[in-house]
Amino acid sequence: MTLRASGSTAVQLALIAVSTSLVCAVTMVFSIYVPDTRGFFNIGETVIYTAALLFGPITSAFAGGVGSAFADILLGYWYYAPATLVIKALEGGFVGILGRGRPRFQSEISWKTFTFAMGLLIGILLAVIGSIYYSGRVELRLGIPPPETPNVTFMVPTEVWYVLGAAVIIFIALTGFVLEPEFGWLAFSTLVGGVIMVTGYFLYQNFLLLPLFNIPVIAIAEIPINIGQMLIGAVVALPAVRILLRSIPQLKR
Repeated sequence: MTLRASGSTAVQLALIAVSTSLVCAVTMVFSIYVPDTRGFFNIGETVIYTAALLFGPITSAFAGGVGSAFADILLGYWYYAPATLVIKALEGGFVGILGRGRPRFQSEISWKTFTFAMGLLIGILLAVIGSIYYSGRVELRLGIPPPETPNVTFMVPTEVWYVLGAAVIIFIALTGFVLEPEFGWLAFSTLVGGVIMVTGYFLYQNFLLLPLFNIPVIAIAEIPINIGQMLIGAVVALPAVRILLRSIPQLKR
């Protein structure tokens, strides 16, 4: 019993260390900016959601909070770090908790309907937010820290987001109808975590950022940007989790 518990603790600590490092590194190394709409996102949410759905709430809460807060500090956004520590920890923790437990629906068709509804919601939101805030000239910055001038600049037509939204709907619906009817619960879990993140940053920016650090921010303008980051994180994490679980069955809890 002692050896088994010790081994389990060692694995847990290793997962926490790796996940925290990945959240920090990915948040810092990859960022996209759209000058025309001031849309900005990184893919830190992808790692948080993936860790939550694979390894549970303890790993994802620590990795999300600490990894993201360190990224803020190292990138020079130290005034966001206290809020990020709490908000991203809650985000990762709730996704991990929800991902581990799911309600009991009366029939398989109920699960399939729920999964299709989640796919429809995410796909439509992605198409709307992406076409409005992430279309046009896009600047990609890669590096630690990201360089002041973009590594790559390219155009993203509005239609790309419509295609991506449709692809997300098809992917989630097919997964639910053919492979895993309960797949929609994973999508729902990431949405709940994303709502916590969006709400947390809105409250912090609206009520605390100016009085604490004298930094003015139009908090309501940041809401769709944060929703976009949430959606992109979910869209990347969900198929990644599905592929990893099929490729490495030992990851299933």
